[in-house]
This record gives sequence, C-alpha cells and structure tokens, in this order.
Amino acid sequence: MLPTNHNFEQLRSKLYSAVVSDVLDALDSHNHVLRCQLPQLTGAKDKVLIGRCKTTLWADMAHEDSKPYELELKAVDSCKQDDVFIAAANGSHRSALWGELLTTASMRTGSVGAIVDGLVRDQTKMNSMNFPVFAKGASPLDSKNRQKVIDLDVRVEIGGCLIYPGDIIIADNDGIVIIPQEFEEETIARALEKVSAENIVRDAIKNGLSATAAFKKYGVL
Repeated sequence: MLPTNHNFEQLRSKLYSAVVSDVLDALDSHNHVLRCQLPQLTGAKDKVLIGRCKTTLWADMAHEDSKPYELELKAVDSCKQDDVFIAAANGSHRSALWGELLTTASMRTGSVGAIVDGLVRDQTKMNSMNFPVFAKGASPLDSKNRQKVIDLDVRVEIGGCLIYPGDIIIADNDGIVIIPQEFEEETIARALEKVSAENIVRDAIKNGLSATAAFKKYGVL
C-alpha cells in the first residue's frame, strides 16, 4: 500500500510528540518513543520536525575506505520532499556523521531534517540554514575512514525503537516519536482530534473551570 500524501506543513503546525505518543498508547502501539537522549542541536527550537524516515545504517571502521562516502551520498541524493534523514549509528562517538555539506545536499531534495544517533559538526552553519538536527552531540572529526553507511532504506533501531523506511517521525523538545505505517492514518486523525479537544479544555480552565472538573467534563488531560 502506497503511503498517504499528507500535508506535512499543516501537520507541523498542529501536532507535537506528546499528543501523538498518547494516541499511539491508546492504539496499543509499543516502543514508539526513542528511549535515548537526542537533543535538538540546530534549527528553530520552537518548531516541530515531522516527515517520513529515510533510514541509513552506520558502522564504525578502522581501515582505509576504498569508496568513501559512497552510500551516504547515495542516501542523501535519494531523499524526497518531506523526508527526514535517519542515521542509526548505535550512539557512536567515533566521528561526526552529519554536517553542512550533507545538509545542503539534502535540502536540495526537499529533506526537512536529520536524526543522528551519533555526532554531527558544522552546527553554526546548519543553524544559519535553519535545518533541524537531533543528535547525541558534536565533534570536529570527519567520518572518512572512521564510520560509513553500510545499508540504506532498511529497518533500523534507535533507542529501542524500530524504524522502517517511510514511517512518520515527530521530533521536538520533548522527544522523538515514530508512527508505524500500520497505525498512520488512524494516529494522525486521532491526534488532530485530540489537539482540538485539548485546546477546548485549556480554554475552559483559563476561564475558571478546575482541572478536576475539566477532566470530568471532557475526559482529556
């Protein structure tokens, strides 16, 4: 089944990680939140990153690479509009996997952000491009002969969460949530409804209703 062509710009203006996580809990989805710290290092911190996962699997290396950067460049160049580049590197601190040039190349394709289970560099330049990157931290070390992509467009795991190519990802200051494709349509529909309901409850509380009374009336928290 082909994925739905969502209006991702609209979803970014309405959804956020916590509300999507609540919906997936209600749908009895398991392990939909990355259980590791990947703070946002670049990009506007008040924006929510939402897009489809472009997955890459990385490995540490200690020998000369006969074809440096080959698969990572292939992965970046094959990104599509609203893709989020996923670098599954098992939290390695061996080198920086992502930087200014990969950001520039991925933005050319319409990619909207990167999730790196490892390190990045060129943060100032990526900030100037307003490109959101979530990662373990930073290092000036280049990945050549230190780390490489060994596969792309495959199922990967980050923080105990399985990520499939094409899954929808939501990342913000609270954390990172994956919407499995089998739950995609219902999750998004319910999440949009929940956001609307939460707005009603928030207004009711602001207008004098107690939290207890609001929950009793609306059943939303």
